[in-house]
Amino acid sequence: MAKQYFGTDGIRGRVGEGVMTPEFVLKLAWATGRVLCNDASNLILIGKDTRISGYMLESLVEAGLTAAGVNCRLLGPMPTPAIAYLTRTLRASAGIVISASHNPYYDNGLKIFSADGSKLSDQVELEIESLLSGPMQTVAPHQLGKVKRIEDAAGRYLEFCKASIAPNIRLHGLKIVIDCAHGATYHIAPDVFRELGAEVVETASSPNGININADCGATSPAALQLAVQAESADLGIAIDGDGDRLIMVDAEGALVDGDQLLYLLATAAKEKGDACQAVVGTVMSNLGLEQALGEQDITLHRAAVGDRHVLELMQKHSCILGAEASGHIICLDQTTTGDAIIAALQVLEILINRQQGLAQAVSAMQKYPQVLINVPSDSVFELSASSEIQAVLKAAERALADQGRILLRASGTEPLIRVMVEGGDLSLVQRMAEELAAEVASICCSKVT
Repeated sequence: MAKQYFGTDGIRGRVGEGVMTPEFVLKLAWATGRVLCNDASNLILIGKDTRISGYMLESLVEAGLTAAGVNCRLLGPMPTPAIAYLTRTLRASAGIVISASHNPYYDNGLKIFSADGSKLSDQVELEIESLLSGPMQTVAPHQLGKVKRIEDAAGRYLEFCKASIAPNIRLHGLKIVIDCAHGATYHIAPDVFRELGAEVVETASSPNGININADCGATSPAALQLAVQAESADLGIAIDGDGDRLIMVDAEGALVDGDQLLYLLATAAKEKGDACQAVVGTVMSNLGLEQALGEQDITLHRAAVGDRHVLELMQKHSCILGAEASGHIICLDQTTTGDAIIAALQVLEILINRQQGLAQAVSAMQKYPQVLINVPSDSVFELSASSEIQAVLKAAERALADQGRILLRASGTEPLIRVMVEGGDLSLVQRMAEELAAEVASICCSKVT
């Protein structure tokens, strides 16, 4: 059975419309409580990012859960991976994050973690959806849930992050610029690195409810690149609005993406003698990553886009490392989900142990030119079911021959069709991507961005 509401990373949309109306969110929270609170703890944690709509949605989630008889603990603004961690340590039945991740402020959503801090399975999401078609039934008054606030949630997570690296590691002498995307890590990330000894320059750490991800963070790191150079910093750290994506910047202002960071983490793990024979990327992972890992006898498994798919393949192949080029980096030896702060700390530990700068540490991986064009879609469009799209794709693959690869996919979080072309010749890749995007747009969409 196909899911109607859940996408690749929870449920999200424009606030006030579709799945983000007060009525729907209230019932979704109630259904989530009914399905997930079937154990002795009867407890669900609620966290959020810094969007202005978080105030409204937090109240609705609280109301829906207590109507289902579930006790709640409010965490306030907290990174998504922090909710995963606290769900485990507080022995809760589940954790709910009110966030739309890297999307603009006018979107919001719900991400849900199970008791072990992992994303929900398709089966559980279908169980929740099945209750949405029926009536919402409130438990008897004496069975209603109760609500408390956890005042020290940020401090608990901060200490967990610091403990993820060896106790002898000090960041003294490092100057780091940290871009918090005006998001959920604004009151945590700078303190983590500062308490470990680094000189920290904060940027995009003053949320006002509508500036989250606005020309900042992991999805818009241009300002960070300039800041690193202006401050003569050793490196920069860009985090997205909910704290699960990481992009870094070297001392010269060059971007270091999730593929490059995965290469660094994997090769360092092998140097330490860890059994790192394989890692997981996605269909979007750069061909240069696959080749560089192969030279170190490390296999790259490719998952569908989305950190939940990466995690599923990691578990299947018993891998401790997985990542997306966009910055979701999962270190299963440290935590259960993508965590920007944890991943950045692992990178810094490697740089200190090797006595290298970031640029030198990733220099052995040479990225192939890769062009990605987003084609807005007017509606849900099934690429595999369109004979026109498939004909266009096959023609483009024949034209590119063995000089690269092409990927067409529908975004799981936005109404977009992503056109990716990769190969050794940048001019050819650029031309092929533009031509293919134009043809896709003429078939199913209104414009190209």
